[in-house]
Amino acid sequence: MQVLPAPGGVLLSTTTRTRPAWLSQAEAADELGVTDRTIRNYIARGVLPAFRPRGSRAVRIRATDLEALMQPIPTMGTGADMPAPATRGGAG
Repeated sequence: MQVLPAPGGVLLSTTTRTRPAWLSQAEAADELGVTDRTIRNYIARGVLPAFRPRGSRAVRIRATDLEALMQPIPTMGTGADMPAPATRGGAG
């Protein structure tokens, strides 16, 4: 934790929240904004690798594997890069 002086003599503290290397199913679901069931489906389908600590029923997911699920949404671009809009055929 770092303490920074603010105007008026007030001290502000800043904390950097680091994500753990391993997440539970609930934490993974929270990170992605989906349900626990969706995470279980990803694991069952082989989309998301998951691991069990030896001798435990708990399931753990690597944060890096969770990040790998995220894909950028392709964009069309702007200006001259955009194709001309399609027109409906026939003058009639």
